Amino acid sequence: MKSSIILFAMACIVIITASCSRDNINEKKNWAEIFQKRNIDSASFEVYDNTHDQVFYYNKERTSRQFSPASTFKIMNSLIALETNLAPDIEYIIQWDGVKRWNEKWNQDLTMEQAFEYSSEPYYQALARKVGRPTIQKYLDSVKYGNMKIGDSIDRFWVDGSLKITPDEQVRLLKLMYFDKLPFSNRSQRLVRSMMLREKNEEYKLSYKTGTNSTGNGYVCQLVGYLEKIEVQKGIETKEEETNYRPYFFAMNFETKTKDVDFSELAKMRVDITKEIFRELELIK
Repeated sequence: MKSSIILFAMACIVIITASCSRDNINEKKNWAEIFQKRNIDSASFEVYDNTHDQVFYYNKERTSRQFSPASTFKIMNSLIALETNLAPDIEYIIQWDGVKRWNEKWNQDLTMEQAFEYSSEPYYQALARKVGRPTIQKYLDSVKYGNMKIGDSIDRFWVDGSLKITPDEQVRLLKLMYFDKLPFSNRSQRLVRSMMLREKNEEYKLSYKTGTNSTGNGYVCQLVGYLEKIEVQKGIETKEEETNYRPYFFAMNFETKTKDVDFSELAKMRVDITKEIFRELELIK
């Protein structure tokens, strides 16, 4: 009974694709100001509050539009490699091919954990080639990841426009992974969650993955992940202090007006916007 209730709730969390229309979907038009003061006009943000079964969103149209996942696909890429045992663990090393690239951190032998942190495209391209098309397609289909299309290039389909996924679908994916409900072992999902953790303090834990894709004159920038609000309460039965983690799953998507941007500043901006939205929701200080 419990598992069926969980699955029903998961089926209902998405804004656009959900067939169960309820009073738990909240539009936040004021979030436009958070983007506009940073000279961003085209943007969306979606948050799912798991504890209270509430969805908050800005720009419904954009949250339901499919985009190339770009480097956010490294979440899925890692899950597949771990599940197939191609990568025994997140210390799995792929040697540098000797080609100098724009990001100096990529120009070395890397473990999966390092490659995930540095968002190394060469590492994950090599990983996809090693896994192979049939296996990747099998997992795209079983997860129902976006449009589930690989296209012609086994090592570029997540950036060349073949594979696409909505921010709304990203939220669903994150929730399923958080609760070990994807068609992967609990271990594989736990290891990927460990790589996503980027910030931890007494108030919350913040886990995420960035993604950036070229489009026209600018970039489509994404940040997908979850905030775990830490709450210490006395147990009803034990009367002792217990630590609870309240998850909030989110997906951000916006476009820059130019390619003349600093990538480190762009990465910081995404996190700053996310924290500002969580402060507006009174989830963090």
